[in-house]
Amino acid sequence: MHEFEWDKVLFLEKGKKGLHRVIFGRTLLILLSFLIQFGVFFVIFTLLSQYLTVTVGAYVLFIAVIQLIIVNNESNPAMKVSWIVVIMVVPVVGGMLYLYVQLNLGSRVINHRLSELYEITKKYVKKNPETVRELKEISPSTANLAEYLANNGNYQVYQNTRVTYFPLGEDKFKELLIQLEKAEKFIFIEYFIICEGYMWGRVLKILEEKVKQGVEVRVMYDGFNTLTYLPAHYPQNLEKLGIRCKVFSPIRPVFSTTYNNRDHRKVLVIDGHTGFTGGINLADEYINQKNRFGHWKDTAVMLQGEAVQGLTQMFLHMWNITEKDPVFEPYLNPALNHYVGTMKLSKGFVIPYGDSPFDDEHVSKLVYLDIINRADRYVHIMTPYLILDYELMEAITFAAKRGVDVKIILPHIPDKITAFALAKTHYSELLRSGVHIYEYLPGFVHAKGIVSDDEKAVVGTVNFDYRSLYLHFEDAVFLYQVPENAEIEADVQETLKKCHEITMEDVKHEKFYMKLLGILLKVLSPLM
Repeated sequence: MHEFEWDKVLFLEKGKKGLHRVIFGRTLLILLSFLIQFGVFFVIFTLLSQYLTVTVGAYVLFIAVIQLIIVNNESNPAMKVSWIVVIMVVPVVGGMLYLYVQLNLGSRVINHRLSELYEITKKYVKKNPETVRELKEISPSTANLAEYLANNGNYQVYQNTRVTYFPLGEDKFKELLIQLEKAEKFIFIEYFIICEGYMWGRVLKILEEKVKQGVEVRVMYDGFNTLTYLPAHYPQNLEKLGIRCKVFSPIRPVFSTTYNNRDHRKVLVIDGHTGFTGGINLADEYINQKNRFGHWKDTAVMLQGEAVQGLTQMFLHMWNITEKDPVFEPYLNPALNHYVGTMKLSKGFVIPYGDSPFDDEHVSKLVYLDIINRADRYVHIMTPYLILDYELMEAITFAAKRGVDVKIILPHIPDKITAFALAKTHYSELLRSGVHIYEYLPGFVHAKGIVSDDEKAVVGTVNFDYRSLYLHFEDAVFLYQVPENAEIEADVQETLKKCHEITMEDVKHEKFYMKLLGILLKVLSPLM
């Protein structure tokens, strides 16, 4: 544990926490508003259902049309099955709800805006023909993956970058404070969770000082925080310190399906030459200052050099969704990387990339599939959640069946019992195919990543579940032939020493309520 240095911690507001916040805060009003709206929808749908039953033909036609729409939709097959089950159980209500979700205009507006921003940044973030040519000579298949990422979000491949891997949140936090102190031009922060406490207090104290020195500071966090960690007026508190602040998709007392699409990214950029990402949010449990689910195992990566341009671009995409006149050039200028020329840079290739739930391109899933399907010797995965669709399950089990050493590390102490139950529904099939499953005995694994054959690795925010792969904004870094991949594999091996390997006996003796919960939830897991 770190020794607390409260004189270096800045609190803007020690808000009410937990149940007290829910009962007495804005959260209760929002929840009550949602319940009222659901109640109104339910009454309308029920009355409509009763009316339709008078005319059996109209009722059957409505259900048939909805089912045809679902079957012909280009969404994931598992999601189609879930919707069909819902409509079978509550036909009219389920059908109307499906139409409401599919006609959601908010997501289309955001996707259109992001497409515009992708095009704008192509003027500043450009392909390096020499880097692409070298990668193609070494590995045509990896060059093809790089081409796909470049064509879907303008995520380019870089060299001349120093990569630093952090096997724990504490390691990242220590280096983060050092790098923040060096900031001279700008600091961009985009996190899913920011929670007042030791970690955020230390960071905020530095940000306050940097603003006084003339450094531009922007902070963006997900609207989920307004229900759990931060008050609704927290952006105004930061603005008073000179910090520009935005809340992505703030939760308001009006029901919208866009609330299901969260900004799950964790991006921090300093002066355009140093950037961080990984699973670690800005809250005390991520650095084991707070014990929630035993020891918190998380990972992160720091980039210094050319590849930071990719992280900067991602932040500016999200920040400028609501800006009329976005400014990119001062922040995407390659000259910002001049000082790293004196550093020892990593060999290999680095591709920072993002994923959007609105563009029908499942980038994160396809990167994982590409690594798994091309593995020759081993594929090692760390993830807090394991809720696999058909394609990922098929790829993982086939890899094991063809002799690839497949290992998956999961938590032993879960943060969500529902997600844990769903993960366990996969255990039997995975074990029968030869996949090795491990649970981290000291506590909770929040790390998200994969390493394969000493050549390829991904460190980022992307879980192996439907929410990350289909519903959230995510980011990650693909590392090819980077020497630091050996450190990622070494971390996997060190973590395995603290794990229990799951056997078929463990599966047989699993608690009945856990098995039942998994069975009941599995049909709806793609919609959760």
